[in-house]
Amino acid sequence: MAAFLLGAVLLIVQPQIVPSRPAINSNAETSQSVQRELLKKTSQKNDFKENIHSNGTCQQLPQTIIIGVRKGGTRALLEMLSLHPDIAAAESEVHFFDWEDHYRNGLQWYINQMPFSYPNQITVEKTPAYFTSPKVPERVYNMNQSMRLLLILRDPSERVLSDYTQVFYNHMQKHKPYPSIEQFLIKNGELNVDYKAINRSLYYIHMQNWLKYFPLDHIHIVDGDKLIKDPFPEIEKVERFLKLSPRINASNFYFNKTKGFYCLRDSGRERCLHESKGRAHPQVDSRLLEKLQEYFHEPNKKFFELVGRTFDWH
Repeated sequence: MAAFLLGAVLLIVQPQIVPSRPAINSNAETSQSVQRELLKKTSQKNDFKENIHSNGTCQQLPQTIIIGVRKGGTRALLEMLSLHPDIAAAESEVHFFDWEDHYRNGLQWYINQMPFSYPNQITVEKTPAYFTSPKVPERVYNMNQSMRLLLILRDPSERVLSDYTQVFYNHMQKHKPYPSIEQFLIKNGELNVDYKAINRSLYYIHMQNWLKYFPLDHIHIVDGDKLIKDPFPEIEKVERFLKLSPRINASNFYFNKTKGFYCLRDSGRERCLHESKGRAHPQVDSRLLEKLQEYFHEPNKKFFELVGRTFDWH
C-alpha cells in the first residue's frame, strides 16, 4: 500500500489569484445575489463588502467543500479538480467551521479567504478536519443548506498509518523525538482504541453526524484507493456530481515511472505534488496490523450500510 499511497499525491500548484478567462459553467448554485442574502441573515451588521476585481471577478462563498478525511487524499483531489476551468480553489485549508477563533470572525472573513472567481465558477475550499469535527455539519448547514460536499476516504487502517506518519515527520523536521507507532496503537497489551488516529477512521460515526443535516445525495464519496490506482474515472464522477461540463480528460494524468505514481499534465505542463506527500509508512508488526484491520471490520460494515455502497477495504 505504501507504493500506492505515493500515487495519491499529485501536484503542488500555486492557484491563480485572478482567473484569466470567464467560466462557462451555469450550474453554480450560489450566485452573488444569494451570497448577499446569506451575509445579511448571518451578520449582525449589514456592512459587509464585496471584493470585486476590475475584470469582473470577486470573492464568493464556496458552493462546494471538501470536508475530509484527513490523510485521505484531499490535496490530490483538490488539485485534480482544479484542472477544470469552472473551478476556483482556495489555496490553503481555511478551518473556518472547526476553529472557534476563525468562526467568530463571521462570513465576511470567510469570504475574504476565498480566491477571486467569476460569478459562474464554483468556488471550492478544503479542510479535512471538517469531517470529524462535531460542530461543523450544523454550521455548514446554517450557511448553505444546498451545499455540495466532497468526502474522500481510504482504507481505515492505511489512513491510521498515514496519520501517524505525517505527525512523525512533522516532529522530525523540528528535531523533536516522537514515539513509535506501536506506543500509540498498543495500551496494556490491547489495541488502544482511544488513539485519535483510530477515531478518525471510524467513518460511520462521523457520517451519521453529517446525515443529520445533509441528504446523502448532497455528499459525494470519492474512493481514495481507486484515485491512487486510476484517477480519471473518480474525477469523472466528481464532475458529474458537481454538474460540471466534462473538461478533464484521461490525457491530464500520466504515470511517472521515476516517482512511481500519477502526476498531472495541464496545457503542456507536467507537475506533481510536493515531496512531503506520499511518504512511506512505518514498518508495523503483521499481527498488530491484523488486529487493527479486525477492529475496523464491524465499523466498516456499518458505514457500508449507511451509505449504500461498499469499498475494497480490509
